[in-house]
Amino acid sequence: MSLKLIYILIKEFNIFYLQVQIMTDIKKWIPNIITLSNLGCGMIACWIAARNIPDFLQNESLIENKWLMVSPSLFIFAAAIFDFLDGFAARILNVSSDLGKQLDSLADIVSFGIAPSFIIIAYSYLGDYSAFGLFLGIFAAIRLAKFNNDTRQSDSFLGLPVPSSGLIIASLPFIDNTGVLAFLHNFWIMAILIIALCLLMISEIPLLALKFKNFKLKDNIFRYILLLIATVLLIFFGFQSISLIIFTYILISIISLKFELIK
Repeated sequence: MSLKLIYILIKEFNIFYLQVQIMTDIKKWIPNIITLSNLGCGMIACWIAARNIPDFLQNESLIENKWLMVSPSLFIFAAAIFDFLDGFAARILNVSSDLGKQLDSLADIVSFGIAPSFIIIAYSYLGDYSAFGLFLGIFAAIRLAKFNNDTRQSDSFLGLPVPSSGLIIASLPFIDNTGVLAFLHNFWIMAILIIALCLLMISEIPLLALKFKNFKLKDNIFRYILLLIATVLLIFFGFQSISLIIFTYILISIISLKFELIK
């Protein structure tokens, strides 16, 4: 074998190895890119809530534009979709990294902690005391810091997940002030809700994980009940039912724990 042929083979091998390495690096970054999309949606939600919503609330013609009024919440919902997809992509591609874990936590703090705080303030749900909503972001950070160092939360959650808390607050702008859920806009109800969410996020209460290890009714009875109730609520109440769905989730988790069926 000539030296020229050896040189060509080595060169081709190096090119092939470089291509494989590039593809591997790209595959590792796919979940991170999805996570950054989550973060981007959270940042946009904060920006719209801080910059536009207070002005919209003073303009009657804009108030009538429902989708414009709930635009920060829509971006939080989009962030929740990306939050689900990044973990799904990581499992499908069989990739994980410490960077991805930290990015996921940072994105969740912004999208489901800080952005909901901005919603409380922008919509002035607590009037002159709306800055109280900032505690949602603070407790979300505490919750995620605990979660990152907790190896117990594989089959069930301890405390309310940050995205669940954020989605409850994001659903509030969808609630009609004359509808059956209008009581959630009451000052004292809102204050109690924020306190409850903060405490639930850092609590040690076991909550049902929605991961299906199999699809047997016996092993997933409470998960199926939750999905059925959530579907019915979404059909009848739309986005504003998200708060009710999560409250139902907490209640079913407590009941399932009572029957020792959390696995």
